[in-house]
Amino acid sequence: MDMKKGITKTLLLIITGVFMFNFLTRSSGDMEISAEKFKERFEGKPGVVIDVRTKEEHEAGHLKLTDALYNWLDGELHDAVDQLDRDETYYLYCSTGNRSGQAAQIMKSKGFENVYNIGGYQDLVDSGVETKR
Repeated sequence: MDMKKGITKTLLLIITGVFMFNFLTRSSGDMEISAEKFKERFEGKPGVVIDVRTKEEHEAGHLKLTDALYNWLDGELHDAVDQLDRDETYYLYCSTGNRSGQAAQIMKSKGFENVYNIGGYQDLVDSGVETKR
């Protein structure tokens, strides 16, 4: 009897894990856009560009379009998110797209509809997005 319970619990855990993976992957997919897609979209629907890297990374070079710097590692975005206009469109970037992806997910979970992870700084630079130091 204990073996059947163990197998049942294991199967339920696996099914739950697969379901959660599919849900999370699908829900974050619409927030991820390429550098090329960002350039197209920004031209048609400008918004607020947020750099979620550290101050040092930002000072070494950032997108000219950047409107705000909220250091993800220091929790600055968490502190600022409740003050941001939920009706605005937001484009977030970092070094690789990881921190900006996490930040976009947090914003989505707090009711922001138009928030996009535009990826890593170097990819944006390589695609021709103008920078500033």
